Amino acid sequence: MKKCLIDAGPLIALFDKDDLYHRPMAAFLQKFRGELFTSWPVITEVMHMLDFHLQAQLDFLKWIERGAISIVPLEAGALPRIIQLIEKYADRPMDLADATLLVLAELENCREIISLDADFLFYRNIYGLLQNIFAR
Repeated sequence: MKKCLIDAGPLIALFDKDDLYHRPMAAFLQKFRGELFTSWPVITEVMHMLDFHLQAQLDFLKWIERGAISIVPLEAGALPRIIQLIEKYADRPMDLADATLLVLAELENCREIISLDADFLFYRNIYGLLQNIFAR
C-alpha cells in the first residue's frame, strides 16, 4: 500500500468548511488509496489553526482516532537533522512541522506529500525529496 505524508494545510482545509480547499481536499481524500502519515508537530499546528471551533478540533481528533492517519513519533535522535534542515532553509523559514515531515520522508523513504504549502515545491526542487500529489 502506498504511504504518503500529509501536511497541516490539507488537514485544516478538511475540517474547516469555510476553507478555500475544503471541498477539493475532501474529494481528493475520497479517491485516495493509501496510508497517510504525519508528525506530532503537524497535529499540533492543525489543532492550533482549528482553535476557532472546538467541534472542528474534536472532529479532527476523532478522525485520527478512527485510524485515518498515522502519527509517526520521532525520537530525540532526529533532533540534529531537524536543526540542520531548519538552519539550511532559514531564508524560507522552515518551521518545526515542515522539518519533521522532511525527516519522516527520509526515514520512511517516502517521496510523496499532500500539502498546500508552496515551500514543499522549493524543497523538492532544491532537495529532490518530495512530490506533492494533491493537484490544486
